[in-house]
Amino acid sequence: MPVFQTADFEQSEQQIESLLAPFGRFGVELGLERIQRLLKALGNPQTRVPLVHVAGTNGKGSVCAYLAAVLTAADYRVGRYTSPHLVSWRERITVNGQPIAIADLMQRLHQVIAAIDPAQPSPTQFEVFTAAAWLHFAEAGADLVVMEVGLGGRLDATNVVDAPLVSVITSLSREHWQRLGPTLADIAREKAGVLKPGHPAVIGPLPPEAQTVVQTRLAALNCPAVWPQPAVRLEHGLARYGDGDQAIVYPLPLLGDHQLVNSAIAIATLRTLQTQGWQIADAAIAQGMGQARWPGRLQWVQWGNAAQGYPLLIDGAHNPAAAQVLRHYVDRWWASQPQQAPQTLWLMGMLATKDHSDIFAELLRPRDALHLVPVPGHETAETAALAAIARSACPTLAHCETHSTLKEGLAAIGSAPYPLRVLCGSLYLIGHFLATETYRDGNPSRV
Repeated sequence: MPVFQTADFEQSEQQIESLLAPFGRFGVELGLERIQRLLKALGNPQTRVPLVHVAGTNGKGSVCAYLAAVLTAADYRVGRYTSPHLVSWRERITVNGQPIAIADLMQRLHQVIAAIDPAQPSPTQFEVFTAAAWLHFAEAGADLVVMEVGLGGRLDATNVVDAPLVSVITSLSREHWQRLGPTLADIAREKAGVLKPGHPAVIGPLPPEAQTVVQTRLAALNCPAVWPQPAVRLEHGLARYGDGDQAIVYPLPLLGDHQLVNSAIAIATLRTLQTQGWQIADAAIAQGMGQARWPGRLQWVQWGNAAQGYPLLIDGAHNPAAAQVLRHYVDRWWASQPQQAPQTLWLMGMLATKDHSDIFAELLRPRDALHLVPVPGHETAETAALAAIARSACPTLAHCETHSTLKEGLAAIGSAPYPLRVLCGSLYLIGHFLATETYRDGNPSRV
């Protein structure tokens, strides 16, 4: 995580917010007409930089982190665009791992806003920021861009390139169904909208209903596709992808078994780029994979000061599929502690729009303790309502308590006799923690 907490950090963020705030009232509105009109007014910067486009329910950010790190190690100038941010808007737009400078971001935003036609429907906040990202990557001379889809795929503001180098779909599960459709097949059709005629695709493991939809779309568009098998975990934090002459061994710095899938997707994408003439040596793959960072996802930290701190596992776990991944990691952690009976302390906050009951069902187990806090600055779920849902999902909780702030919750769980404490439930909550709390990196166990 870049260090943004400089003396002028808050002032810089306020400057960004002041420019973006007028567009926030338009909310999330899928569609390509506004972003295409805006990019045309800017000279179509998206046509000047080759694109690797990454869609999916979960795993997008990790795959983007791996790809950008490897391509940087291969001596390319690499733009990366992701969302949401944890601490600063500047995180969303990086070149070779460095967040966009505040002066550059302000300049790009002013250029974008000046290009808006007042006689036409206003672009949304995400569309304005996405246009600024394309403008920056083009002006900064990026060799290629790794871009994460914001929501869905077919009508997402990032889906404005007709000939991507590779289109990636990492995973599919039921999220944002209110906008993408009620079934996995509906969601798959929207995600598959990133596929382009005749252009290669890399597809992660999908549920059968979604896989059928994506396979049909691949065939209709004549897209050559790779469906990589998960990598194999080795000793000493290493993994292996592929067999024979194509096998590669690399460090796996991001935690969790799901990274065997995500890293395999990334390497399959890099292999596809190699066939197109991109010079990516296996040594650069190993180096870049080992240097990849993706904060706030299965990240161990030491909260507080040396006298009154404790280890804390932080993770977004903002939807049922992500909660399932976190639960799997927690189970493996407890399996490495055979002398102790599993009892996890959860410190959680969630947005009002999330599937609260399903997330609780994935995470909570008998004798666990739950502390609930609001998500500051966002449409948070009420903690009292969450407590009732949690008790219904897991009636055998040892303890359930609510707090008015994250800081209050962090202080409260410090004295609780639980060896494993987990902060999760919202990426915005994790971002608030990283921006406001005292912590240092820590990794008590690599499971």
